[in-house]
Amino acid sequence: MRNTILALAAIFVATGALAQAQPVIGLITKTETNPFFVKMKEGAAEAAKAKGAKLLSGAGKSDGDNAGQVTAMENMIAAGAKTILITPSDSKAIIPSIKKARDKGVLVIALDSPTDPAEGTDALFATDNYKAGVLIGQYAKAALGGKPAKIVTLDLFPGHPVGAQRHNGFLKGFGLNAPDAKSNTLGTDASVACMADSFGDQAKGQTAMENCLQKAPDVNLVYTINEPAAAGAFNALKKAGKEKNVIIVSVDGGCQGIKDVGEGKIAATSQQYPLKMAAMGVEAGVEYAKTGKKPSGYTDTGVTLIASKAVAGVDSKDVATGTTLCWGKK
Repeated sequence: MRNTILALAAIFVATGALAQAQPVIGLITKTETNPFFVKMKEGAAEAAKAKGAKLLSGAGKSDGDNAGQVTAMENMIAAGAKTILITPSDSKAIIPSIKKARDKGVLVIALDSPTDPAEGTDALFATDNYKAGVLIGQYAKAALGGKPAKIVTLDLFPGHPVGAQRHNGFLKGFGLNAPDAKSNTLGTDASVACMADSFGDQAKGQTAMENCLQKAPDVNLVYTINEPAAAGAFNALKKAGKEKNVIIVSVDGGCQGIKDVGEGKIAATSQQYPLKMAAMGVEAGVEYAKTGKKPSGYTDTGVTLIASKAVAGVDSKDVATGTTLCWGKK
């Protein structure tokens, strides 16, 4: 009887040890509805399952909801998460909460969007957003074929690194004066007739484009922070009967976005790979749980220009390639 009790006790101890050994990883995205972050969550869940980790997920109510992200982080740490993967909604406001987490020994990795300063997290796995902007700027310049540009930019919101890097990269690629990649200030130029915030949202993007059409009815080029904003811009232009005379360029390269490129709604987009970002983050979290090794610095997860039509002097891939690669699927 005593031996049986001891054997059962050993099983319970072993089972408890295995439960404790399972890495707990938290993923906090900007929103739950943006297709980019939906796919990122799917990628993290798939990687966690493959690596034997437990994934906790949360998000802000909207882009810019720092309080929602702070609450999610606190809840995840209380639930045992030793790694937090986060796409910061407010790159500065989130810093104190991240510092508290790191002081407790929690590994914090930024995905897609850096904090401000970037050293606020242990590591960053993301697209080179400035390069993404440069690529679509170069394409737009060539696609206009020498015509004077009347530009509308539908941005994220002031002060966010991703929004600034994409916007300023676009200006740089187009050959206009632009701040460098480290600046979080949106560059301006006489060719830019209207700048508006879309918050990366289709409905808000449409409203912003409708407002800009009042200021710049002869617009011939629209830059958008992402493809939902681009879809909103297209709807506004179509409503005004101007969609055939305006080039729209964007960033993300999601499956719906690539479909919109194929249908001529978007001329070109810089494709990024959230599945790759999420998988790399989960793998780093599992490694940290096993060995205590932390990643550091910035890891570029890649960007590819996808265009409806190739233009001379600008390297791009076609819609078929973009469809194969969208979101980073294999």
